[in-house]
Amino acid sequence: MDVELRNRYLFSQELVKEVGKIALDFYLKRKELKIECKKGDLQDQVSIADKTVEAKIKEALKQRFPQDGFLGEESGAENLACEYCWVVDPIDGTSPFLYGLNAWCVSIAILHKNQIVSGVIFDPVHNELFRAMKGDGAFLNDQPIHASSSTSLKEGLMGLGVSHRIHPDTFTPVLHQILLDGGMFIRNGSGALMLVYVAAGRLIGYFEPHINAWDVCAAIIIVQEAGGYVNNFLENEGLIKGNYILGCCTEALFAELNQIRNSHEIR
Repeated sequence: MDVELRNRYLFSQELVKEVGKIALDFYLKRKELKIECKKGDLQDQVSIADKTVEAKIKEALKQRFPQDGFLGEESGAENLACEYCWVVDPIDGTSPFLYGLNAWCVSIAILHKNQIVSGVIFDPVHNELFRAMKGDGAFLNDQPIHASSSTSLKEGLMGLGVSHRIHPDTFTPVLHQILLDGGMFIRNGSGALMLVYVAAGRLIGYFEPHINAWDVCAAIIIVQEAGGYVNNFLENEGLIKGNYILGCCTEALFAELNQIRNSHEIR
């Protein structure tokens, strides 16, 4: 598996940078893009940029690894029972992307026998490439990164995310408790970026009550390889149905935030 995985890992690094340049070109011309809303939700948007970048990734993977499965935000699932499967978000943070904010990225993960084994996330605006392969450590632009040693909400800044899939009345008590416990938070619109910021020591944790697999699979392995802790996202059909995500820099902070999460019924 090592050689097969490493070949894919190296290929994914070059691919994410290549399509990242395409995404950046769209970003610089974003006022010309036609915007559509998914399922009538004005806060869930997609443009030709998302579709073009995913199509480029999918075509490159079909040419290089035709035997592999694929799951993409825009084109859906193909052959997920394959030994290797790619999970792709062409632009994580579409709303920030469309509104001229810098919090967006391209995310590519590799699963081997339904386990996340590598991930690459490229932020073209800041030219930051986060990457990790199982057992190989986590890196930002080829420099090793490590999660913070913070053990309390009072010791750093955490990220939060929420969507209209979650009723506000069930999420606000969680936010309230985090603030009561001395925590402070940001929300930048990209779950993938906020998770890798945990890996890089910029944030101490990230929580979102429901998120899709393409948003977080790549970031999960990066956090883990940086020494952080993440819930078992793929359980309960998380690959297809999505799940909650909780990523923290230390086991102690993970336990604290998980207790807060468990004390409130998120639906």
